[in-house]
Amino acid sequence: MPWSTPFDEPIALHRGGTLVTLQHAADYIMKLSEDTQQETRWQIAVEHLINAAEQGAGWLMFARIAMLRALNGDD
Repeated sequence: MPWSTPFDEPIALHRGGTLVTLQHAADYIMKLSEDTQQETRWQIAVEHLINAAEQGAGWLMFARIAMLRALNGDD
């Protein structure tokens, strides 16, 4: 599944904007500080994004949920 694959529903960001694709989500994480990227919630999100890109549609929903949890501070 390409990184340009869109989520079933875009992810709204608290400060405006949306994450529409796997690539948007990955880019968002890469812009976070290194310390923030190392937090468990962001590591889980990265893992799920990679699984979605490598293994397909079944992981897309999990990647979206992991991003929502990371954005909301849920570990």
